[in-house]
Amino acid sequence: MHNRDLIVIGGSAGAIAPLRAILADLPADLPAVVLVVLHIPARGPALVRSLANAGPLAVHQAEDGLRLERGHVYVAVPDHHLIVFDGHITLGRGPRENMTRPAIDPLFRSAALHHGPRVVGVVLSGLLSDGAAGLDAIERCGGVALVQDPAEAEFPEMPTRARQATTAGLSLPAAAIAGTLSDLVRQPAGPRLTVPEELAFEVEVAAGGQAGTALLTRFADPVALSCPDCGGVLSKVRGGRPLRFRCQVGHAYGADALAHEQEDRVDEAMRVALRIIEERAELVSRMATDERRCGRAALAELHEARAREYRERANTIREAVLGALEGIKSTEPAAG
Repeated sequence: MHNRDLIVIGGSAGAIAPLRAILADLPADLPAVVLVVLHIPARGPALVRSLANAGPLAVHQAEDGLRLERGHVYVAVPDHHLIVFDGHITLGRGPRENMTRPAIDPLFRSAALHHGPRVVGVVLSGLLSDGAAGLDAIERCGGVALVQDPAEAEFPEMPTRARQATTAGLSLPAAAIAGTLSDLVRQPAGPRLTVPEELAFEVEVAAGGQAGTALLTRFADPVALSCPDCGGVLSKVRGGRPLRFRCQVGHAYGADALAHEQEDRVDEAMRVALRIIEERAELVSRMATDERRCGRAALAELHEARAREYRERANTIREAVLGALEGIKSTEPAAG
């Protein structure tokens, strides 16, 4: 009988402080492996050094093929998904998930797939919903789900989404997470549950394996949406939480991440349309001036009317762009 001997932690904006607090309070004789994915700009060894000073556990930068040892912490490297398989680390170059690589979900899914009830997943502060689907997978495979209390998280969206995606997940302040982990890893793991069919496929995609329509349609249904990354058709993943999508290439999005990407593209399209219409108004206005100089008053009036029409359209689009920007600012979380 195994104990719960694999801890996987994911976070994004505002996650370093709670992660350091957790590592500081974990015991030196922790009978478990800790794997960490943070959405942090590429810092390489600097991040590892920062976390190594946080507590008694040895902290390492993840390396492909590295064997996992209890009492050690392994941190994801830039531009590679961190995947656990058969007691070893695999660094995957599969497509981005939720616009990022490394993403939290591939680590959580691989842990759930290969270690089932032996896994404890933790989601910390951050934006959007990366980690929510992975935490759901951990729970569906018999593991334990923990989230940082959104009320104290610097950016509560990620832990809130993760808590919503689980049925029995615990929400704890960061100061209480280490003690809970220390208790959990000394308890026997529960019975192994049936692994959801899509997990093996999604882990293989994150590792760099082929996606493809034939395999994708086994657990997802095509929808009238396109992938912001490659332009391919998106499919809605059946079952599990939260609502999410994949394309044939393998790019994956939670609904909120997809909406965020679409918002950016709508804004860009409106700005392009504004530029084209304003240029059209300028051109037609110059044509009107030229016609009037040549004594063709009727044509000049026609062009002037068209220029006014184009400028009215441009003003409508400009107001829509400014309104969208104000709406985005009003919903952005305050830092600090």
